[in-house]
Amino acid sequence: ARKVAEEYPGITLEETIIDNMCMQLVSRPEKYKVIVTMNLYGDILSDLVAGLVGGLGVAPGANIGDDIAIFEAVHGSAPDIAGQGIANPLGTILSAAMMCRYSLDLPEVADSIEQAVTAVLDAGYRTGDMYREGFTKVNTQGMTDAVIAHLG
Repeated sequence: ARKVAEEYPGITLEETIIDNMCMQLVSRPEKYKVIVTMNLYGDILSDLVAGLVGGLGVAPGANIGDDIAIFEAVHGSAPDIAGQGIANPLGTILSAAMMCRYSLDLPEVADSIEQAVTAVLDAGYRTGDMYREGFTKVNTQGMTDAVIAHLG
C-alpha cells in the first residue's frame, strides 16, 4: 500500500491498527470511503460496518482482483437458513448493483436497483433480521418482489 500510494500523491494513505479502526468506524464512519486491508481484518470490519447500516443481510460485498471480481452479500450464502424464506435478499441485490456498476459498466441499472431498494426500505418493508414494531414484515420472496416492483 505504501509503495502504490507513492504513485498517487492526491490520495492520503492513513495506517491504523485494527482495534482503533473499529472504534473510528463506529464513531465516524463518514470519514472513510475506501479501506484496504488483509482478508481477516476486512472480514471483521465488514461485519462491524454492516451493523451500522441494518445488519449483515443488507450489506453488499465485492472481492476485486486484477483479473476477476466476485460480488456477493457480506453474509455469504447463509446455508443454515436456506429454503426457510427468512434470508434478507438485499445484500445480494445490492451486490448485483455493484457488479453492474463495476464489472458490467451499467451505471444506470445499478442506480435503478439502488433506488428500488431505497424506495422499499422507505416504504417500511423489513425482513425478520431488520424488523421492528411499526414496519411491514416480509419474507425473502416478499422483499424481492417489493424491490422488483419498484425497479424503474
